[in-house]
Amino acid sequence: MTMQRDLAAFQDAFVAALAERAAAPIAAWLPEGESDPAGLAVYRNTIAKGCVDALAANFPTVASLVGDDWFRAAAALFAAAHPPASAALLAYGEAFPDWLAAFPPAGDLPYLPAMAWIDWRWTTALFAAEAKPLTAESFALPPEVLAAARPRLHPSLSFAWFDVGLPGLWLAAREPDPGEMQLLEEPQGLLIVRPAETVASRRLDAAGFAFLTAARDGATLGEAITAAALADPAADLPALFAALIADGVFSGLDLGDPS
Repeated sequence: MTMQRDLAAFQDAFVAALAERAAAPIAAWLPEGESDPAGLAVYRNTIAKGCVDALAANFPTVASLVGDDWFRAAAALFAAAHPPASAALLAYGEAFPDWLAAFPPAGDLPYLPAMAWIDWRWTTALFAAEAKPLTAESFALPPEVLAAARPRLHPSLSFAWFDVGLPGLWLAAREPDPGEMQLLEEPQGLLIVRPAETVASRRLDAAGFAFLTAARDGATLGEAITAAALADPAADLPALFAALIADGVFSGLDLGDPS
């Protein structure tokens, strides 16, 4: 038990030394007179590069919009201010969108934090809990029963509404050969979900956003359909519902009392 405590203490001190860029936290384990061994610098550089590489992987749209040099410089500054909490970097960077919002060099790119947020939601979907999506057969119920049922949304689902066309810009930037991209001055929604192995994303209209918002807030299917109709009276509601089922956004259906 003493050996385990000593090992844990050394590991904690080693992490602190890397973060503080000084050997003081691990002085008790260093040879006498050695203050900042070159080995620590090697570890620091390796970790810093790993953080930057992880951020580039998790925020590819941001990187493509600002260019590699700008992104890696910003990512290095973020990593210095927000060192990873664990050695697993696959889901590193949750605070990056908010950090970008306060990063002065990004001031001329006001859409960048939102693009980073969308990138992060994509990463979140990738590592979300598994759940089998419902198929159309699950909704083959009497109309009154279906209207009273409360849908459960897939754990990987994210959706949002934007005052300008950020979803279209983000989707275009994710293409292998995006070409010329434009930020349209029109409200747009975005849906991101991983019903199986692959993360899917598409634009979401006002009716679809209203439906999902109501469902997320605990509405019945009947109430969610009503919310969609109010958001866009011209919406094709059967087509909207069928598209959401095909997207795999539903993972469960709680049957209520139709009376």
